[in-house]
Amino acid sequence: MNRGKLTSFLAIDIGASSGRAILGTIQDESLQLKEIRRFPNPIIEMNGRLHWDLLHQYQQIITSLQEVESEHLPIMSLGIDTWGVDFVCFGKDGEPLRMPYSYRDNHTFGAPEHFFSKIPKEEVYRKTGIQIMDFNTLFQLDTQLRQNSSIYPVIDKILFMPDALSYLLTGEMVTEYTIASTSQMVNPYSKEFDTSLLEAVKLSKDRFAPVVFSGTEIGKISSSVQRLTGLQNISVIAVAGHDTASAVLAVPADNKHFAYLSSGTWSLMGIESEKPVINKETYALNFTNEGGADGSIRLLKNICGMWLIEQCKKEWEKEDPVTYPEIVNAAKQSTPFKCFINPDSPCFTSPSSMVESIQEYCRQTGQYVPASMGEIARCIYESLAFRYKQVLQNLEELANFPIEKLHIIGGGSKNNMLNSFTANAINKPVVAGPSEATAIGNILMQAKAAGLVKNKTEIRRIVSNSSDLEVFEPSEAELWNESYQSYLNVYKEI
Repeated sequence: MNRGKLTSFLAIDIGASSGRAILGTIQDESLQLKEIRRFPNPIIEMNGRLHWDLLHQYQQIITSLQEVESEHLPIMSLGIDTWGVDFVCFGKDGEPLRMPYSYRDNHTFGAPEHFFSKIPKEEVYRKTGIQIMDFNTLFQLDTQLRQNSSIYPVIDKILFMPDALSYLLTGEMVTEYTIASTSQMVNPYSKEFDTSLLEAVKLSKDRFAPVVFSGTEIGKISSSVQRLTGLQNISVIAVAGHDTASAVLAVPADNKHFAYLSSGTWSLMGIESEKPVINKETYALNFTNEGGADGSIRLLKNICGMWLIEQCKKEWEKEDPVTYPEIVNAAKQSTPFKCFINPDSPCFTSPSSMVESIQEYCRQTGQYVPASMGEIARCIYESLAFRYKQVLQNLEELANFPIEKLHIIGGGSKNNMLNSFTANAINKPVVAGPSEATAIGNILMQAKAAGLVKNKTEIRRIVSNSSDLEVFEPSEAELWNESYQSYLNVYKEI
């Protein structure tokens, strides 16, 4: 690794509820982070449809670059990562045809079943290894086709969210592999779009930009962006554009005997595999094979994570302001193991009231119905810990190595109560941190592109050197195991 000279990179990390611009400076196998700014990433409802505000996201990136310039912070490059599956359609003039739909819009509810009349479910999974979810890109496109979308016939290029934002900065179009792999249209062996799936939605490969891999330079910021920001000659790097891929790159592991849990709005639990794992077991369990930052496979399961708490918090705040620490403290003071939910039940996808949906779930399953903020939060946290146990048990059966510990990364890693719950539920050590794993993975992939780090092993050593990690050992595993059956009894009820 290059030593001595300070080199900085800017990570633009946009999640499903907020975004952030984080500056990373590398020196002597250590990484220092500086938060430039945070900004909301709201879902906009218009004419009954849920959209992302692409221009708002672009403007937030421009404002972040203006702040970098105003503080005289020298950066070598920037990289953008976002959530998966969503995309922007562009016309032949290079302009977006409309604001992108949000994956939470209900137009794709039940969409997979329509598509399977063209290509059977088993064949779709065999071709892609991607878990079947209503909002996968394949089903979004098929829905637009089926509903005679006005823009569909004039689509020239489809760019996934991070690639679309990079295009707005550079004028160059690419399709980064990790974000494309979430679409359910990419063959995990060839790492190219599957022609038969594209034909089923009346598209061809030339409707997408060339596939590139993490660490590829997309281009320099355009003259327009230079004029707006005052910056010059800044490279835009195709980092691992899927935020989870960037986060997993930053797992501070010293060997491969681990599972990871990227904890945020979604909880994504998985392992790393050199090759796709596509078989009857993974199909039955609906596990996904997404692309890793180093070309590996992330064998994982999506779990509805902090979305449950986030939506409840919005309702509780209608009465009085409430903070996340206050929610956790209220949960701590509530009686344990009184009721459970299946966090992945469809009724929690986008309810009008999350609080009422949780109460109704408990009511219909013959359980105690939680009423207070603490009771509802405790129900959510305990249920998440048990759901993690379920998925980890599946991973242990699929992995060709022993899983010795669980690394929890992302914003959810700061919830010490949930970390402790999880350690007890899975009866294994939990290593928590770093909370900014996605931005760190983004930054260190840029550093790799610049030749400052060599490989994933070195990246993870830097992460470990630079992070304050906390280990949670199981202390009440037997008690949690006794209550696990009660969770399982209501898990499949709704």
